[in-house]
Amino acid sequence: MSFPTRLSVLVPVYNEEENLADLGKEIREALSGIEYEVILVDDGSTDRSYEEILKLIKAEPRFKAVRLGTNFGQTAATAAGIDHAKGELIALIDSDLQNDPKDIPRMIEKLDEGYDVVSGWRKDRKDTWITRRLPSQIANALISSQTGVRLHDYGCTLKIYRSQYLKNVRIVGEMHRFIPALAGFLGARITEIVVNHRPRTRGVSKYGLMRIFKVILDLHTVKFMNQYLTKPSYIFGGGGIAMILFGILLAMATLYKKYCLGVFVKDQPLFIVSIFFSLIGFQLLLMGLLAEILARIYYDVREKPTYFVREKEGIS
Repeated sequence: MSFPTRLSVLVPVYNEEENLADLGKEIREALSGIEYEVILVDDGSTDRSYEEILKLIKAEPRFKAVRLGTNFGQTAATAAGIDHAKGELIALIDSDLQNDPKDIPRMIEKLDEGYDVVSGWRKDRKDTWITRRLPSQIANALISSQTGVRLHDYGCTLKIYRSQYLKNVRIVGEMHRFIPALAGFLGARITEIVVNHRPRTRGVSKYGLMRIFKVILDLHTVKFMNQYLTKPSYIFGGGGIAMILFGILLAMATLYKKYCLGVFVKDQPLFIVSIFFSLIGFQLLLMGLLAEILARIYYDVREKPTYFVREKEGIS
């Protein structure tokens, strides 16, 4: 796989007009000596962010712009940047100046030690505890425990990936925070380093306490994608068999009470419950079969294999 440039820096932008000029200057200074491009994705900003982006492009040809039709969210903006990136490495960074572009060269050096993903860790985070740091700590613990990819700071946007891992993950909804876990599912070698984090001095934060609920909901999807996307009948079929077996046990208890204790079936609620569990179990088995068919259609339509190749030798 050949790449026209060493590094692509992706910057999702939403109403950050006050920060973009300084961000562009910091990126240019931090990446001098590195072959790079910067892709700024305007996620439907309602201020003058796009005008500021055009100024950056005029001053530096390596800066490029992608403008979305409306505010689709950070995940969609990140996906748009990934689709347009041409670099061997892809770095993600926020546009609010809280991430420090000077950390990017250090992260590249760490990546060159043999890693595929280097994640930033805001160890000395400059945010309020109750609305920003506490939800982040809860989310980090949940994601790490459920995905098996343990990081201190999933919420830190500043991360660097080898391009092939980002090009082979599909992110929707609010899944940008799960990208390291999705790369880990493909076998990526992941590490993290402490990065500089600065307080926000201009603009307004776009995050709040509600994001913890989004994390919980999206985490179920990520967990399913990792363990059951290629074999959905395991989860549906397993649940269905358990339900049917439980229904059979209740039916046997009903028969025991009828013939051994003289309790008529009509006087036993267990019989109705056994029928209920058996029907639910049968429905789950059918859902598993339908899910298997949909999974095969998904991979056939996208012409996407069920595996990921890290590298090849002697094969064109």
